[in-house]
Amino acid sequence: MADDTAESGWFESVPPDDPDAVRDAIDNGSADTPDDWPALAVDAGFADDADDYYRRLHDATVHATREAVRERERADDQQLKYGIRAMDDADRTANELAERVAEWAGALFDEAGTGVDGARAVAERTPETAAEERIVSLATRVVDLADEAADCRAFVERTAPAVAPNLSRMAGPVLAARLIALAGGLGELAKKPSGTVQVLGAEDALFAHLAGRAPSPKHGVIFTHDYVRNTRPEDRGSAARALAGKLVIAARIDHYAGDLRPEVHEELDERMATIRARVES
Repeated sequence: MADDTAESGWFESVPPDDPDAVRDAIDNGSADTPDDWPALAVDAGFADDADDYYRRLHDATVHATREAVRERERADDQQLKYGIRAMDDADRTANELAERVAEWAGALFDEAGTGVDGARAVAERTPETAAEERIVSLATRVVDLADEAADCRAFVERTAPAVAPNLSRMAGPVLAARLIALAGGLGELAKKPSGTVQVLGAEDALFAHLAGRAPSPKHGVIFTHDYVRNTRPEDRGSAARALAGKLVIAARIDHYAGDLRPEVHEELDERMATIRARVES
C-alpha cells in the first residue's frame, strides 16, 4: 500500500462495493510489513467484521482475475490465434463438404466438378427439383465457408506483421500466426526453447517417439517454410534447428521490444546458405 495509507490499510478511501476500485487498490498497493488487515478494515469501515473482509477480498480477487483474463483474450496476439484457427476450421469444413457436394451433384447433373471450385459451379445453378434445391443450397454453404476462410487469411496476413514483425518476416504471416496459436500466445512462444518450437504441431509424432513407437520428429509446422521444405531430406534436421532457433529469437524481439531487426534475418539467410551448400561439397 502507499505510504500515506500505511496505518489504515490498502482499503483506505476505497468503496467496498466497487470491485474495480478494490482491484486497483490491490494491484497498486504495497506494504513494508504485515499487519492485522481484517481489524484495520473494520476500523476503516471497509468491512463489518473479519469474515466480511475476507469475503470482499475474495470477490475482488475473483473480479481481478476475470478482468485480467478478459484483457488477455482481447490482446492482438490472441486475435491472431483465433483468426488462424477459424481459417483452418472454415477451410477444412469447406473441403469436406465440397466432397459431399461433388458426390451428390454427380448423381444429379451430367457435369459436376470437384472441390470448392466444383461447388461454386453447382451453387450457380437454378434448381428444378427438391433434391437439386438442397444440393445447390449445400454448395452455397461451401462457397460461403471457403470465402470466410479467405477473409480470415487476409485478416491474419494484415495483422501478423503489426503484432510480430520479425516473426512474420521470417516465417510469413500465416506460419507466424500458426506458431503463436500453437504456443498459446506471442509471450508463450517467446519463452519456449528452440527445440520445442522446432516440433510444434508434431505432438502426436513426438509422443509416439517417447513411447518407443516412432523415430524422433525433425520438425512440426515449420516444415511448410521454404527453408525446411525445399532443403534436401538429409539436411532438413539441420535446417529445422537453425530456423527454429532464429524463430525463437524473432519472437522474443517482437514480444519484449517490438522493433524490426534486419540483422536477425540476414543471419538466418547466411546459415541456410551454408547448410544448402553442403550439396556441392
